[in-house]
Amino acid sequence: MYAKTYSAIHWGIEGIKVEVEVDYAKGIPKFVIVGLPDAEVKESKERIHSAIKNSGFPFPTGRIRVNLAPADVRKEGSLLDLPIALSVLAAFGYLPADELQKYMFLGELALDGSLRKVAGVLPAAILSAKENLKLVVPSENAYEGAVIREAKVFGVSTLKEAADFVLGKLELRRATYSPDPVETLYDVDMADIKGMDYAKRAAEVAAAGSHNMLLVGPPGSGKTMLARRIPTILPPMSEEEAVETTKIYSVAGLLPSGVGLIRKRPFRAPHHTVSDVALIGGGSVPRPGEVSLAHNGVLFLDELPEFGRQALEALRQPMEDGKVVISRARGSATFPARFMLVAAMNPCPCGHYGDKNHTCTCTLSAIKRYQSKVSGPLLDRIDIFVSVQPLAYDEFRGVRSESSESIRERVFEARQRQLHRYRNYPGIFTNSQMTPKLMEKFCHLNDTAESLLKMAADRMGISARGITRILKLARTIADLEGTDTIETHHVAEAIQYRQNVGDYWVVSVV
Repeated sequence: MYAKTYSAIHWGIEGIKVEVEVDYAKGIPKFVIVGLPDAEVKESKERIHSAIKNSGFPFPTGRIRVNLAPADVRKEGSLLDLPIALSVLAAFGYLPADELQKYMFLGELALDGSLRKVAGVLPAAILSAKENLKLVVPSENAYEGAVIREAKVFGVSTLKEAADFVLGKLELRRATYSPDPVETLYDVDMADIKGMDYAKRAAEVAAAGSHNMLLVGPPGSGKTMLARRIPTILPPMSEEEAVETTKIYSVAGLLPSGVGLIRKRPFRAPHHTVSDVALIGGGSVPRPGEVSLAHNGVLFLDELPEFGRQALEALRQPMEDGKVVISRARGSATFPARFMLVAAMNPCPCGHYGDKNHTCTCTLSAIKRYQSKVSGPLLDRIDIFVSVQPLAYDEFRGVRSESSESIRERVFEARQRQLHRYRNYPGIFTNSQMTPKLMEKFCHLNDTAESLLKMAADRMGISARGITRILKLARTIADLEGTDTIETHHVAEAIQYRQNVGDYWVVSVV
């Protein structure tokens, strides 16, 4: 007998519909899976055999052929266990074959017939809504799929429950998503940081325009502490941003159970031993890397010069394009990667070059060699450079400073101005994303500001890309003040951010 049902795999962050066809005939027992399956899919026949028997169904002897279409797309993972098992049951005659074609199934089977959580349910939910198919997933994944309100998602715990649901013996309530009205709280706050007013102001500007930032200073000066609090001053994610971010975490298998939409902006801090593939993404079947997991949030690279040169250079294109395109023989996968880069580094190998309280033990050539590990083209893509000075005792023991909530209000207002400004320009949300044409339209300078920028460019040797970064920063600073006009003091502050690393830097950064 022949039976067919539907499932889904993902390529990039998009779902691909899979037809699961099963043909059963009497003869010498054999279980064959074709359609470009990987090792996990091939092994599923052992799980399926045990799950069917342990769920109370007889397993007739005979020849079972399973075809996964389209045959030219590689199938990987264990999420095809459930649809294959149900199609086998329909081919045996235990389930109505016609009824099975109204559904899309995902799920990994245990040997006792229970279902385990799988990755990639959110793209499958979007696909099932387009195809007008009911989506049946493990109970742990049901809330995730219910985020897509147009999708009809049902959660089951065992193979037997899925079979009874298809037979009409079991009624299941459609999974629903109820967004949490309470704002997610953070465990840290900008008020924890004493002093560092200039660095906190730079972080506010960076958050307002989604600008990349580099913090330079000796160990213990507060670089990491400041960076970890930047997400607390970013505005809440929109519904569109939350869905896009959640899709990435769904296909990566990193979405916690019981979580519908990710509401907190991501903060990713990979170790400096990370490979370029883990950072950017890749694999035979492309997987998202850290830059995509940081989409709509912050990518924090601590100890920047300690990262591999190849990994750092691979960052350059995602920083410019806001996406990662991974090309393989069977096609290309695109992952969004619109992140805010925050990096931190010591000024030298011992960390105390330029520190007034400690003596540096490094030679000048060692300092230059250490700082030159971060290439000029990468530095050129960083908007804000901040020198973080060690705190004096009185500053450290001082009163708490401004809270994240009050800073976030100003950042939110500045972001709203930008959203309104770029409302007719798809894909542009913040000042850091402005194209040259948009800069010509929205970054007008008066004569005094123009003269100041020209003088700074001539004296500091700022590149053309550096000048555009200054203009974008000035636009953001003006937005924080609530004005459409870029004044001279906005440009002056923006110029400071391009070359303000004090005595710590011996290699030009502009």
